[in-house]
Amino acid sequence: MLFFIYAIIGMQVFGNIKLNYEFHINQHNNFKTFFSALMLLFRSATGESWQEIMLSCLSGQECEPDTSLAPFTQSPDHEGGCGTDFAYVYFVSFIFFSSFLMLNLFVAVIMDNFEYLTRDSSILGPHHLDEFVRIWGEYDRLACGRIHYTAMYEMLTHMSPPLGLGKKCPAKIAYKRLVLMNMPVDEDMTVHFTSTLMSLIRTALDIKIARGGEDRVALDSELQKEISIIWPYLPQKTLDLLIVSGSVDLWRVVILPPSRRADQPIDPLWV
Repeated sequence: MLFFIYAIIGMQVFGNIKLNYEFHINQHNNFKTFFSALMLLFRSATGESWQEIMLSCLSGQECEPDTSLAPFTQSPDHEGGCGTDFAYVYFVSFIFFSSFLMLNLFVAVIMDNFEYLTRDSSILGPHHLDEFVRIWGEYDRLACGRIHYTAMYEMLTHMSPPLGLGKKCPAKIAYKRLVLMNMPVDEDMTVHFTSTLMSLIRTALDIKIARGGEDRVALDSELQKEISIIWPYLPQKTLDLLIVSGSVDLWRVVILPPSRRADQPIDPLWV
């Protein structure tokens, strides 16, 4: 679009300059036709003697004779010679937009894509939060901040690691992580948005996760204290959503496979 606009302007302003083989406006470098104007602009964009072409388009240049008039008759438009001092503005602005602005924009696009391709997906970042919010919204159509606990497994399989499970995650590992998350389930069998996100972050980064014979309540209390120190004005209600203090019935958060009904009791041995 930039080349198209400048080529049309160049044809209207500099198209009547007489071709002179001793100068830079010649048979191979002119604004006579649209194609030749594009070629001239492309050469200027590369930085090849663009300033010489600009000086050859200034006012006082010889004009191409008008074949529609009688011999030795000068067109009124050609009085005072062809060319214009507008060439300064024309060429300087074109070089600025093409060689500097467009080139930097092109390099920025390449660098952005290179950063995306080389980004370590194992490190939690803002893009993981965006993915979690987007996928959560697919299951929370009413935007109430809660989803049924049976939708947890399917939702996490649609999220890429490390925050999610991924579609190729074995069921045994997926259920093990769900139990490790220690998710609180409300009376209506739903899980909260904030609690789910915090549990996923804790298990992904292994932040004070109780393993083996470790005291889960003590670890949760320590994490609550650390968060209270960082954010002293955080309401206790929000803190309770972030960190579940106390024991929770973990078997209620295990997602049954489609072959089993959700209202059937869960056998801990099956897990």
